[in-house]
Amino acid sequence: MTLVRRNQNWLPSFFNDFFDNDWMERVNAYNNATAPAINVKENKNAYIVEVAAPGMTKDDFQVHVDEDDNLVISIESKKEDKEENKDTHYLRHEFSYAKFQQTMLLPDDVETEKIDAKVEHGVLTIDLPKKVHVEEPKTKRPICIK
Repeated sequence: MTLVRRNQNWLPSFFNDFFDNDWMERVNAYNNATAPAINVKENKNAYIVEVAAPGMTKDDFQVHVDEDDNLVISIESKKEDKEENKDTHYLRHEFSYAKFQQTMLLPDDVETEKIDAKVEHGVLTIDLPKKVHVEEPKTKRPICIK
């Protein structure tokens, strides 16, 4: 999936770029299926990404950080049901295939080594912990006057 920005604010902030829906196409070009809904939340310790994918299991998801420090979320599900009706010897095949990939820019303050993900009730939740900033105490530093 190619990220395409349709509208550009004259003064975009990093967070507008990260959270802007214009970065995400809502239709999968491969099979004309609607892309899963994605929520992004923030608290003082982390960003939380939620991807709604009902019926999917943890085996259907892949999440990684690429070499450019982008978060890449992939979903692929293949299902095949075969049902044979013995009276007419008719064999029916039903195929279900879904594929989706989303790449998101990560803010600079994400601790990429501590990213965690889980799937519960068809929702993938990715925890993006923020780096802990330790403020150094400010000290007076005299300046020599020449």
